[in-house]
Amino acid sequence: MRIVDEEQIDRFYQALLDRSPEYVGSFFVGVKTTSVFCIATCRARKPKRENVEFYTGFKDALDAGYRPCKICRPTENAHSAPPQVEQALQLLRQNPKQKLSDFQLRQLGISPEVLRRWFGQHYGLTFQAFQRMLRINTALEELKTGKRALETAYESGYESLSGFAYTYKKLTGASPMHNTDSAVILIHRFTTPLGPMFVCASEQGVCLLEFVDRRMLETEFQDLQRRLQARIIAGENQHTRQAEQEISEYFAGTRQTFSVAIHAPGTAFQQAVWQALLNVPYGTTASYQAQANVIGKPQAVRAVASANGCNRIAIIIPCHRIIGKDGSLTGYAGGLERKRWLIAHELEHASQPG
Repeated sequence: MRIVDEEQIDRFYQALLDRSPEYVGSFFVGVKTTSVFCIATCRARKPKRENVEFYTGFKDALDAGYRPCKICRPTENAHSAPPQVEQALQLLRQNPKQKLSDFQLRQLGISPEVLRRWFGQHYGLTFQAFQRMLRINTALEELKTGKRALETAYESGYESLSGFAYTYKKLTGASPMHNTDSAVILIHRFTTPLGPMFVCASEQGVCLLEFVDRRMLETEFQDLQRRLQARIIAGENQHTRQAEQEISEYFAGTRQTFSVAIHAPGTAFQQAVWQALLNVPYGTTASYQAQANVIGKPQAVRAVASANGCNRIAIIIPCHRIIGKDGSLTGYAGGLERKRWLIAHELEHASQPG
């Protein structure tokens, strides 16, 4: 939303002049003379007051026709984890079985309140719940190798097998003593130049990659869990890590094709449409009609468009490359300005090896 309150605009403009870090993410400023938008701490030369517009979200700035500033990288840095959160995440990466209490966090100079707010905003759960998910995911992997449930429970920070079994079943839907084939979908959040994304992966491969503000994302989560008969919990595996790396390379302009494994459940028709999407070359576009022709269903243009809309794996399965028959941009769940940016990005780098 564009901010129109003059008092608020004055306050934000002064924060921009002061490069105030506490305002990072509170507003995004569009500069009319350069057509870029920035965050409060941008090091670029400051524009005049009459040449700026303020927005509450980066997507609003994108929709208004502004592009992300290459100096402050607003869509990444406004949503990246602050130092205290990154420190806590690093501790968990080093030892996923670790159970960090509020007392331990404070001893390390980490505010539990900061963690609580950040995880609530970006994951919809508390830091303690996030920790539990990581420990259970680690336990699940160990149980699959034949490790005893009692040993795993104590090593995961639980004081009793019953407490471990209760949490394990609540998160995975199965008992750790009787079922080591529990199916889970791991979800991981990372930032990109167009905003943060969620990547979900099963043991078979990536099953979801979406911008966190995608419309109907909760519905996608529910449908995915139903189709795979699995629970979504926080965590990482080789597929989520590979996807994050390859997407980073894509945005850097050094990758044009993806090799990460894909696990995309759907109907036979949807699978055919998604395969046709995978065959649309980097740096090119195609129409819904062309897609319909490719799969041998020339009359099924609307059904093809619907199947495109059901694609859960953005960018890797490139539904952003599909445009109207007349060359116009058509619907994209991530927003038309993101679609425009992605097409322009690929055109810019299409002649380069990748």
